[in-house]
Amino acid sequence: MRIPPRLSVLPGKVAETARGLEVMWRAGLVPFPRLDEGLRSVIATRKVGPFAAAAQTSARRDPNAIGLVDELGPLTFRELDLRSNALARAWEERGVRPGTVIAALCRDHRGLVAVMIAAGKVGARLLLMNTGFAKPQLTDVAAREKVQALVYDQEFTDLLSGIPDTVDRYLAWVDEPDPADRIPVLDELIASTDDRPLPAPPQRGGFVLLTSGTTGTPKGAPRERTSVLATVQFLDRIPLRAGEATFLGAPIFHGTGISQFILSFALGCKVVLRRRFDPEATLKGVADHGCTALVLVPTMLQRIVDLGPEVLGKYDTSSLRIIFVAGSALSPDLGNRATEAFGDVIYNLYGSTEVAVATVATPEDWRKAPGTVGRPPVTCKVQLYDEQGNRITEPHVTGRVFVGSGLSFEGYTDGRHKEIIDGLLSTGDVGHFDENGLLFIDGRDDEMIVSGGENVFPVEVENLLVEHPDVLEAAVIGVADADFGQRLKAIVVTKKDSKLDADAVRDYVKGNLARYKVPRDVEFVPELPRNATGKVLRNKLS
Repeated sequence: MRIPPRLSVLPGKVAETARGLEVMWRAGLVPFPRLDEGLRSVIATRKVGPFAAAAQTSARRDPNAIGLVDELGPLTFRELDLRSNALARAWEERGVRPGTVIAALCRDHRGLVAVMIAAGKVGARLLLMNTGFAKPQLTDVAAREKVQALVYDQEFTDLLSGIPDTVDRYLAWVDEPDPADRIPVLDELIASTDDRPLPAPPQRGGFVLLTSGTTGTPKGAPRERTSVLATVQFLDRIPLRAGEATFLGAPIFHGTGISQFILSFALGCKVVLRRRFDPEATLKGVADHGCTALVLVPTMLQRIVDLGPEVLGKYDTSSLRIIFVAGSALSPDLGNRATEAFGDVIYNLYGSTEVAVATVATPEDWRKAPGTVGRPPVTCKVQLYDEQGNRITEPHVTGRVFVGSGLSFEGYTDGRHKEIIDGLLSTGDVGHFDENGLLFIDGRDDEMIVSGGENVFPVEVENLLVEHPDVLEAAVIGVADADFGQRLKAIVVTKKDSKLDADAVRDYVKGNLARYKVPRDVEFVPELPRNATGKVLRNKLS
C-alpha cells in the first residue's frame, strides 16, 4: 500500500515531538507529574504570547520567587504579573486595542519587561526598537511599521522629533523628573491603576524584531507563531534549568537577548538586567546572584576576557555553567581565551533574526573544533546549496546556508522575503561542514571579495589577525583595484603602546595564509564602528 506523502512524515514528526517533550521535561519547562501546568502554559502562549504567558505561569508556580533584578532592585514573579495587569488596563483606558502597534525604545529594565508582558495581555503588536538608532532610522522604522504608541527612556527624547504628534508617548525610565513634562510615566500609570487580571484578548498581538541594519534601514521580522514546543531548539543543546539565575548582558531588543529572556522567564529563573553593559559589573552580578547562565554577544565577552586574570579573579563565577554567545561571529581565539578563563561553559549559537536558531556548538564541540557553530538542535535542519540551488553534501565544500526552524519568520513586514529552497530559508551566509558534521560559517554571501579571480571571505583573515598578540580587533574589506578588480584592505585596532606596522601585518598573514589573502592595504584605527549588538558596520568602513 502506498502511504500518502503527508502521512509518511508522521512517524518522524511524532518522534521529534516526543524528543522535544523530553527536552522540555528535563529542563523543567513541563513539570512532571503536573502535566496540566505544561498544558496551561501552552494554552496561555497561544492566547497572550510568550512574554505574558511566561509571567503568568511563573507567578502561578512560585509567586514569591524573584523573577527580575535591575538597578532598582528585585521584583517577584507575582509583582511582575500584577504590574503588567495594571499597565495593560491603563493602556486600554487610553485606547490601546488588539492590533495596536506599540514600539519600545528602552534599555533593559523593569519598564521594558512590563511593556512586553502588558502588550501581550491587550493583544497589541510590540515592536522592539534598537537603542543604537539614529533619529532618521527611528523615524523611518516608526512610519513603516505604523507605530501608534511609543514607550521610551528619557535619554532618547531628542530622537523623537520626527515622530508625529499623533503617536502616543510614554516614559519607561526617568533620569531627572521634569514637573513640566506631561508625558505619562509607566510607574505612575501602574501605581494608579487596578491590577486585577484581564480577560484574554480576542486576538494575539505578536511582536516584531528588527534586523541589524548594518547595510541599510533595519527590516521588520515579525514573530507570530511562537510556541512552547519551539523552545526545545535552545534547550536541546543549552542546559538551562528551572529555578536558576540568568544574567542577561545582551540587549533584550536583539534576538539573542529576547530568546534567552523568554526561556529563563518561562523556566522561573531569576533574570538579572543592567541598562548598560559594563564588563566588571557583569562579573559582580554573576557572583552576587549565583548566576548559572550569562548571555552575551562576542564583543561583550571580549571586554570581559580583556579585563585580565587579576580582575577576573576578584569575583566568584564558579556558579556559571553556561556562557551563551550569539549575534555575530565568535572567533577561535576569543572562544579559546574564554574557555581558559571560565572553563568548558561556552555555547556558541548561530542563527539570525529571520531563522532564529540554526545550530549550537557545545563546549565539547568547541574543544574538538574551535570556531565551529556546532550542529542543529532538535526540530532544526541545516543544508548547504551552491549558486545553482544544488545541494552540497561533501565536507569542507563551501555553500550557501539554508535553515528550517519552527521559529523561522514568515516574511518581512514590508512584504519581502528571504530566498527559500526545499522549504528551507536562506541565512545570507556561506559555510561548510567538516567530516564530523560540525558547521563553520565562512562569511556573508555578499561580503565575498574577488581579487584576481580568487574568492576570499573576510572572516578567515579577520580570525587570523585577532590571534596576533598585538591586535584587539580587525575587519577586512574589498576595495576597488584597477588590475585585480578588488584588493584586500585590513582595518586594525591594536593594543595600547603596540609598535605593529602595516608590513608586520602583511608578513603575519603571508606566513599563515595563501598569498592572495594578504591585505595590500592596512589601516590602523582606534576602534571599529559597531552597532548596539556588536556587529561591525561594514558600510562605514572604506
